[in-house]
Amino acid sequence: MIEIRDARLTDAERLLEIYDYYVKNTATSFEYDTPSVEEFRNRMENVMKRYPYLVILKDNVIEGYAYAHAFVGREAYDWSCEMTIYLNHDACKCGMGRKIYEAIEDILKKMGVTNLYACIGTTDVEDEYLNNNSANFHEHLGYVKVGEFNKCGYKFNRWYNMIWMEKIIGEYNSPKEKIKDYPSMLADDIIR
Repeated sequence: MIEIRDARLTDAERLLEIYDYYVKNTATSFEYDTPSVEEFRNRMENVMKRYPYLVILKDNVIEGYAYAHAFVGREAYDWSCEMTIYLNHDACKCGMGRKIYEAIEDILKKMGVTNLYACIGTTDVEDEYLNNNSANFHEHLGYVKVGEFNKCGYKFNRWYNMIWMEKIIGEYNSPKEKIKDYPSMLADDIIR
């Protein structure tokens, strides 16, 4: 059984366990060191003040998480969000990524967000640390590449590229109503 719900701060240890794999074994994350549980929980709490942070469970076990967060952080960018997703490395390519992204997109539309962005590590030559699956995943969901930085990330004694991908989910009308903060929209702990 698949369930999507809001993340709880008590989920931090499991989410960090999922993220830890990507920090230690891949160039998907450009972090060198896994943050502490306290630091990770603080990151979650900061996101949750305004944006959705969801987890996906299979048979009552958290298999991944996704969240939206501020893009750049200036007020004029309020209608844009940066997206982040991590699935348990064994759970990839089984439809959970699509499910959780669709759930978070639905929420962001209701909040009034128009633009979604994803910052993705890529490589010219796939290796044991990085492939281009994330870029392909986002493209499959309707994101388009809008920018590329060549050899901007250095991890595992190798250089990696980074791309920005974009998906438009709202309309550009004016005047634009302020986006709603996600916590104020919560009616129920279960999203889908």
